[in-house]
Amino acid sequence: MEFDCEGLRRLLGKYKFRDLTVEELKNVNVFFPHFKYSMDTYPKSVIVGLIKEMIAKFQEELPLYSVPSSDEARQVDLLAYIAKITEGVSGINSKSWANHENKTVNKVTVVGGGELGIACTLAISAKGIADRLVLLDLSEGTKGATMDLEIFNLPNVEISKDLSASAHSKVVIFTVNSLGSSQSYLDVVQSNVDMFRALVPALGHYSQHSVLLIASQPVEIMTYVTWKLSAFPANRVIGIGCNLDSQRLQYIITNVLKAQTSGKEVWVIGEQGEDKVLTWSGQEVMSHTSEVQLSNRAMELLRVKSQRSWSVGLSVADMVDSIVNNKKKVHSVSTLAKGYYDIDSEVFLSLPCILGISGVSEVIKTTLKEDTVSEKLQSSASSIHGLQLQLKL
Repeated sequence: MEFDCEGLRRLLGKYKFRDLTVEELKNVNVFFPHFKYSMDTYPKSVIVGLIKEMIAKFQEELPLYSVPSSDEARQVDLLAYIAKITEGVSGINSKSWANHENKTVNKVTVVGGGELGIACTLAISAKGIADRLVLLDLSEGTKGATMDLEIFNLPNVEISKDLSASAHSKVVIFTVNSLGSSQSYLDVVQSNVDMFRALVPALGHYSQHSVLLIASQPVEIMTYVTWKLSAFPANRVIGIGCNLDSQRLQYIITNVLKAQTSGKEVWVIGEQGEDKVLTWSGQEVMSHTSEVQLSNRAMELLRVKSQRSWSVGLSVADMVDSIVNNKKKVHSVSTLAKGYYDIDSEVFLSLPCILGISGVSEVIKTTLKEDTVSEKLQSSASSIHGLQLQLKL
């Protein structure tokens, strides 16, 4: 395609870097002879914006024609940068287009502006995990806590009602619940399912490589629902499960009961609530009798602890940290339990899992000394599966 050098020079006549721009675009034309320029179709404001980006770039980098031919890497970098600008890309990082392409932004989205959503937002912000943190407030009107977050302007926190604001998140956290006053339990769960049917496919579309972390209740069922609605692989859909209980139990064993063990070998698994199960993983660290006595005492202390929104928020932030920063840390989270402990139905239960950037990378084997543990897990799986069959997805 013929390059209209004089036409471009006239168009850019008043700009300081006109000649530089023309020379650079001539070089682009050499490498991309079929590139179609359509400058006459751009509004003047767009042209000005694109040129300003080029100016910023070449104030920091040598012009293409002054780069030695032996330095092919830098030539390719500059050519790619210019090609993107001529296509109308805006907001380009002027430090380096390659750095812009390769830079990983730790973006996290929290769905729900209620107490738990606020708690998760504050905890994640306090730990400095996310470069960008989006809080999707889906309620009508303005809730006090959400309004306060806007007033006091937390760094890197954006509050929005637009689902597209979540685009390209690494983790999307669901905290929303549809609570009914006079409904049956099944009706309440179905209301949550109906709400998720409108949210999950859209949010999954905007962040197709994200990990979906479910804190909505009942967590095992809503994690299953999210998995089905998103069509994500099971390893990238997880529930908060018994992570908080496990962390508390480990702390109680080590710091309250002063047991001669790190506490890291013990986990709360299964279903949230009264049917949760305590189990040990890894190598034996004490006799079976001592293990049982310690477990019973620790569980007694754990039962008096309630799960406040701020506590759950801290637990969620810890899991997000493991995922976003690929820490390969073990958490007791709701994961697809089919195939474990002779469970043959598609249900999600808490199991010790290694979490990283792709969600669950491995389920840790536990040391089960009593058949009753497997029986409890199978009983929970059967109950959850029975409820799932009654839901309309």
